[in-house]
Amino acid sequence: MTDNLVTGTRKSLEVVASAPQGDKLIKKFLREPAAVISLVFLALLGVVAVLAPLISSYDPTATRLADVLAPPFTPEHPLGADGVGRDVLANLVYGAQTSLSSAAIVIAVSLLIGVPTGLLAGYRQGWIDGVSMWISGALLSLPAIVVLLVVLARVGRSTSLALVVFGILIAPSVFLLIRGSVRAVREELYVDAARVSGLSDIRIMVRHILPVVITPAIIQAALLAGAGIGIEAGIAFLGLGSSDKASWGLMLNDASQNIFNAPWLLLWPSVALVLTVMACTLVGNGFRDALANYGSSAGPAKKVKAAKHASSTPEPARPMKKAPVDPGDALLVIDDLRVSYPRPNGEKSDVVKGISLRVERGRILGLVGESGSGKSQTAFSVLGLLPGQAHMSAGTLSFAGVDLLGMTPKERNELRGARIGYIPQEPMSNLDPAFRIGSQLTEPMRHHLGIPAKTAKEEALKLLARVGIPDPERVFKSYPHQVSGGMAQRVLIAGAVSCNPELLIADEPTTALDVTVQADVLDLIRSLQAERGMGVVLVTHNFGVVADLCDQVAVMRDGEIVEVAAVTELFANPREEYTRLLLESALDSTSKTPANPPIDSGMTTDMTTETEGAR
Repeated sequence: MTDNLVTGTRKSLEVVASAPQGDKLIKKFLREPAAVISLVFLALLGVVAVLAPLISSYDPTATRLADVLAPPFTPEHPLGADGVGRDVLANLVYGAQTSLSSAAIVIAVSLLIGVPTGLLAGYRQGWIDGVSMWISGALLSLPAIVVLLVVLARVGRSTSLALVVFGILIAPSVFLLIRGSVRAVREELYVDAARVSGLSDIRIMVRHILPVVITPAIIQAALLAGAGIGIEAGIAFLGLGSSDKASWGLMLNDASQNIFNAPWLLLWPSVALVLTVMACTLVGNGFRDALANYGSSAGPAKKVKAAKHASSTPEPARPMKKAPVDPGDALLVIDDLRVSYPRPNGEKSDVVKGISLRVERGRILGLVGESGSGKSQTAFSVLGLLPGQAHMSAGTLSFAGVDLLGMTPKERNELRGARIGYIPQEPMSNLDPAFRIGSQLTEPMRHHLGIPAKTAKEEALKLLARVGIPDPERVFKSYPHQVSGGMAQRVLIAGAVSCNPELLIADEPTTALDVTVQADVLDLIRSLQAERGMGVVLVTHNFGVVADLCDQVAVMRDGEIVEVAAVTELFANPREEYTRLLLESALDSTSKTPANPPIDSGMTTDMTTETEGAR
């Protein structure tokens, strides 16, 4: 039985990459006739269990010698009496109470253990994940029936205790399901956006991840219900359960002893058990099929890799250009920043190779280069959002005179969203589809600024109006899928500046937008930066955006900075050959003349004609 549940868990994991909202899942479920009929049957069984005293006036455990093996279809005993004179109908309806309570115990124990541990292991990973996987593997390897028999032999006949032990033994199946679901969800951009907002890990897990992964957990609970009912009946059949409770397993035990004298006694508990366990299974399968159908119709979700490895082909070393690193009144100072990732062969792949930068208050620094040059890795280093396998070191990494390297994770979390804002790319992927936009805007403000919900809503509406949204109230109440990409980007900008940050990091903020919307977004960032006096790091590969917005430019290639200059100086007289090739490539990509030979296979070609106008 444990193996079957693990197999069901693996099948469930195949269809939980993107869970639908509750109402859509229910609509899909209602299209499964067998599952709907099974759910109705279980509901009727629950009504019968609750109304058991009204259905039968007999005590299910009371014996009467005069009624031993009384035939069915009589006024006194509509379904007959068993081998010791107990009313079969009373045992059947009161047995429904025992079976449903047994299912509830197994579900409660397994979910209370499996859901929290699965959330923690899937989200935090590392040694927590390793230890949890080892424990779950050890529990799944134990033969459940043998363990139950040993426990009952040592402690005594107790159905409730046996079901609690079984719930513990089966909890790893829930753990594996939740862990797998969380590992798929935690890479979604809206989870990164929640981390950037400065929300704690517990709050992210409970508010943004749990609502998504709880749906497959409910599906698994339906399968566990059938397992709990079967285990209770098996224990009772063996005579190891509580003797003071009616049970379908006890009815089967008595029927087996009177199989020749009253074979009809076997019919009622057998039908009840088969139909109930089958109904639980069909309900679980119905929800799983609804989830799978939803996933197939929704289309594959976009996946964004957190890091791109450098080319394994060695290249001649080039001298690295460093910006002056004098802390002074600088808002952000980076000196000798290095980021690397382990390779399968044990070596390290360097993606950021000792760069140094300085961002002044009220100034905009453009960090430009090809895809894979290390721009986003630099930004994630400042935010403290590098993946766990990344290794980061720096001579200096300070913000407003505070050493970021010496901060604890909690201190860094309080910094993000409050004093350092972040505008991600792909706006639709960075908004949680399970929550309204207003909720996602007010949550960071309430967390960092400590303001009540009403005040946070007022501020959010003002921000939405400030970023150019014509109907703030409607957008505030909308879900992300109900607004356009440009509108979603404006919402993310409003969220990034909602707590009045001193530094704003914008990672390709116009990548997914059309040209007219790009211009609006750039104007918005420029005006917000000017009125709030923020320092801005603009990560981009678009020289048109750089020319339109930035004061200073740092050009990156293969994890190194090859040139740092003022915007006017860089466009008028680029010193480095690589910078000149980038500028010429940007112009050639929009002209009809053949472009220069590419200097890197990863060179992007979407640098727009805005560059030509800037020059």
